[in-house]
Amino acid sequence: MIYYILRLRTGCIYQLLIGFYRVQEQPNKSEQWYRGIIQEVVSSLELKLNPRIWWREHDDLSPVQRLGEFIENVLLVEISQKIVIFVDEIDSVLSLNFSSDVFFALLRSCCDKRSDKAEYRRLTFALLGVATPSYLIRDKNRTPFNIGDAIHLNGFELQEAEPLARGLERKVSNPYAVLEQVLSWTGGQPFLTQKLCQLVITSESSIPDGDETTVIENLVKSRIITNWESQDESEHLRTIRDRILRDKQGAGRLLELYKQILDSQSNKAAPVQADDSSQQRALLLSGLVSNKHHNLIVSNRIYKSIFNGHWVSREKKN
Repeated sequence: MIYYILRLRTGCIYQLLIGFYRVQEQPNKSEQWYRGIIQEVVSSLELKLNPRIWWREHDDLSPVQRLGEFIENVLLVEISQKIVIFVDEIDSVLSLNFSSDVFFALLRSCCDKRSDKAEYRRLTFALLGVATPSYLIRDKNRTPFNIGDAIHLNGFELQEAEPLARGLERKVSNPYAVLEQVLSWTGGQPFLTQKLCQLVITSESSIPDGDETTVIENLVKSRIITNWESQDESEHLRTIRDRILRDKQGAGRLLELYKQILDSQSNKAAPVQADDSSQQRALLLSGLVSNKHHNLIVSNRIYKSIFNGHWVSREKKN
């Protein structure tokens, strides 16, 4: 496990980004993980503290209790400004080989303390990643992670993606027409939109005015859809596939629900209304489907072309 903190100073607010990325070797003890967080916070903010000595001096506390002690009696004492801590890659935290329930319980307790400890009102956590609040504390005997506000991100609209058109100007005759065709395939999904724009720039030929629809379609089919598993650099599409299939017991139900959504868009079945079931949440978190006007739809034409009915049938047999 590698973790890092990027400190930004904006006016009177300290912003810290904590990222957790899975690597080949994970810490097998929660102590290493919590101690590493404190070490990086101290280093990033240049706090007047020797974290190793401090950690040993508090060895009568559990690792998560030490992190809580550090937040209250070191971080909030040394830093008098507002502090925003962005915790990235939440889905990687959930895959640790020890329970992360107490970590999220600690974050919830920091929020609860705002009512009687004014210093905690200066501290805010923002959690980034693929997860819902109900996933963060999985022990049913604990209070659920029922604080905060979820921020749902949508794909680029044409107006929002207009800056990308400037990068296409040297290659195509009508960059806005090309961008419109790009979005018609990607649905504004940020990674796919930028990838397809990059494919336009690096292609051998330019795109004459009026040929945008045909050229972009051929580019998508030849460079993304055909043999997609071998062409999937950065593992975007394979990540979606793995999120659907990784739970062998639940994969069949997800595939069946996804098939219903496919059929509804080809008018073979009634629309699938959003009901916040666990299966629907799993599909939404994968990015494969989206909620549009309270109905579930496949997020874009690229996904629909790759994860089609034949793919569903094949995976259901495996």
